[in-house]
Amino acid sequence: MENTSGYRTPASISPTGHYTGYIWARHGLSHPALVTHTGRILFQLFRPIVWLAGATGAPRADSFLLTRHRLIDLRLAEAIESGRVAQVIEIAAGLAARGWRMKQRFGDRVTYIEADLPEMAQAKREALARIGSLAAGHHIVDIDALQESGPGSLAAVAAGLDRREGVAIITEGLLNYFSLDNVRSMWRHFARTLAEFERGYYWADLYLSSDLAGPGVSPFLKLLSAFVRGRVHLHFATADEVHAELEADGFPYARLLEPGEFAERLSGIPHGLAGYVKVLEARTHAGEQTSG
Repeated sequence: MENTSGYRTPASISPTGHYTGYIWARHGLSHPALVTHTGRILFQLFRPIVWLAGATGAPRADSFLLTRHRLIDLRLAEAIESGRVAQVIEIAAGLAARGWRMKQRFGDRVTYIEADLPEMAQAKREALARIGSLAAGHHIVDIDALQESGPGSLAAVAAGLDRREGVAIITEGLLNYFSLDNVRSMWRHFARTLAEFERGYYWADLYLSSDLAGPGVSPFLKLLSAFVRGRVHLHFATADEVHAELEADGFPYARLLEPGEFAERLSGIPHGLAGYVKVLEARTHAGEQTSG
C-alpha cells in the first residue's frame, strides 16, 4: 500500500480520516493515491491496541468499518443499477473512494458529488485529479453540513441537480461526532432537500447504545473519543427511537438494515460481520418496499 502519488493531506483532516482512508485501500476499496503517510503510521501504531481491544470484547475496527462501508455500497449500487438513483451527494466523504468506484462502475449513469469542508475538499480534488478520476459528472465541492442556506450549504449543492431523477444523500462516520440537536437539524435539512426530487434516499451508519453494552466497549469508546479529539455520541437506544425521530424530521419511510440480512453479499470481512453496526436507510417518497 505504498503511496507513490506524493499526496499530502492538510493538518485539518482528522486522525480517523487518515486511518479509515488506509483501511479502505488495504481492503481493495480505494486507490493508493488516497492513502496518506499519516494513515499508514496510525494503522501500524494502533494495530496491537485494536487487536487487544477485540480480544476483550470491544468492537474490531476493521470489522465495523468494512461492514458499514460495504453495506452502504451494496444498497447504493442496487439503487443506481435499478435506475432509482441517478445523483448522489456524499457529505464528509473524507478519503473514501466510493465516488471514484461508483463512477468507474456506472459511468454517466450517475452524477456523484463529494461534499466536504474546504481544506478536505481541496485535498480530495487534487488527489483524484492525479489519478484521472474527475470525469464529467464527478464533482468535489465545499459544504458545511449544518449550514441551511447560502454558499456552502446542502441547498446550494443540490440546486443544480435534476428534480426529475432520484437522489441519494450519504453520511458515513459522521453522525456520532455531533450532538443529537445537530443530528436533528441535519436530518430535517436532508429531508427537505430530498423531498424536492422524484425519489429521495438517505444512507448512514448508526449505532444503538443497547447494542454496545458488552465488555470492552466502554474503554473502546473512551479511546475513540481521545483519538478524534472529541466526544463520541450514541444518540439512540432502540430502533423505535430512531424511527420516531426520523419521522418527526421528515423521513416517513425508514429502517435499520441488519448486516446479517446481507451476509452472502458481504463475505470476506475480517473477523466477520459486525452485527452492532446498523445502516440507516430512509426515504422521503412512497411507493416501494423498504425491506432488503
